[in-house]
Amino acid sequence: MSEQVHPGDSPPTSGEHSVPKPATSSPEKPAPQPGTYVIQIPKDQIYRVPPPENAHRYAHLSKRKPRRSTCRSCCCCLLTTIIALLLAAAIAAAVIYFVFKPESPNYSVESVAIKGFNLTSPSPLSPEFDVTVRAHNPNDKIGIYYEKGSSVKVYYDDINLCNGALPAFFQPTNNVTLFKTALKGSEIELNNAVLRTLSDQQNKGAVPFSLKLRAPVKIKVGSIKTWKITVKVTCKITVDKLTAASKVVSNDCDYGVDLW
Repeated sequence: MSEQVHPGDSPPTSGEHSVPKPATSSPEKPAPQPGTYVIQIPKDQIYRVPPPENAHRYAHLSKRKPRRSTCRSCCCCLLTTIIALLLAAAIAAAVIYFVFKPESPNYSVESVAIKGFNLTSPSPLSPEFDVTVRAHNPNDKIGIYYEKGSSVKVYYDDINLCNGALPAFFQPTNNVTLFKTALKGSEIELNNAVLRTLSDQQNKGAVPFSLKLRAPVKIKVGSIKTWKITVKVTCKITVDKLTAASKVVSNDCDYGVDLW
């Protein structure tokens, strides 16, 4: 029966004598299993030099930059810029307020002449309202440019009776301007119930209407003109009768603006 020879069991060649290894205090390492080889790699080369087939992948990963830190720095820069702009706008607004001391303009309806109402006939109406609006600019250093594109509408309840527009003009500081506008409607159909209500209110001398005014304006501060701002005026008015000689019994106007 032949014996199996392993690489570690080969006898010494002629002329060589086996030298016994000196005894050490460290425990002996277990001998490798027959037919196996032990390869020692320096510790500083482990995980540092990739195998050839993975070298291109390692190079690609080493060039990648962390995205999270970049996005975080961009967000910080954007937030800082927004805060700086808001702070600058607040300072500018405070300076304008204390230097120019702006006041809101005042609006009221001075007179209304009404035509085209026939409350005894169910046929469609073509009402006409000649409205005189009073605008007061109380500011000492601010003028107002009323631009084209305004609208004036008169409503009875939710019924739009007639429409018109304001003239374009400039209102200087500390000025009161009366501007007239002609509003016209066409083919306005009112049912019998609405006609009876209007007739009853006219007999009592109190017919309520709502006037809605929208006007694009530019504010002149010194030599500077702002962008277009929309002035919104809503007036609750009451007239005594639906004729050309009607008089305004009550008048209450609310004022607002759209800055953009």
